[in-house]
Amino acid sequence: MKIPENRIHQTFEVSILLKGAHALIEIVGGLFFYLVSTATILSWVNLLTREELTEDPRDFVATHLLGAAQSLTGATENFYAFYLISHGAIKIALVLGLLREKPLAYPLSLAALGVFILYQLYRYSYTHAPALIVLTVFDLVVCWLVWHEWRHRAPAPRA
Repeated sequence: MKIPENRIHQTFEVSILLKGAHALIEIVGGLFFYLVSTATILSWVNLLTREELTEDPRDFVATHLLGAAQSLTGATENFYAFYLISHGAIKIALVLGLLREKPLAYPLSLAALGVFILYQLYRYSYTHAPALIVLTVFDLVVCWLVWHEWRHRAPAPRA
């Protein structure tokens, strides 16, 4: 069964918009890490998880959230801020280029997504976080859509 070209293009546009929304969330998260102190984050997480941990001291989400907040240092917070803001900014630039159909945006997006995928797989090898697999699969689908869109938009060779 062949998928109609307009349906593939619509899926491409939606996936690119989702990437853009995710990039904005990353930038907001990075600004949060940059502007809010480690002590404040820990205080908020303590407040957020206190009741749940009183009911169930082994609650998976609450214990992991609290553990992550307790392991934050100024250096890790600065790293997360820089990583999220730069990662989000790169993706925003690529999304804008793709939506404007800039020819250079297609290969740059494929290269950037390839690097992100490799990094996500590397992180997965340490964390085994299922969210990284979900994100990687989504990125692979977006890669295919970008490649397809690039190939479809390429001018036909002259005879």
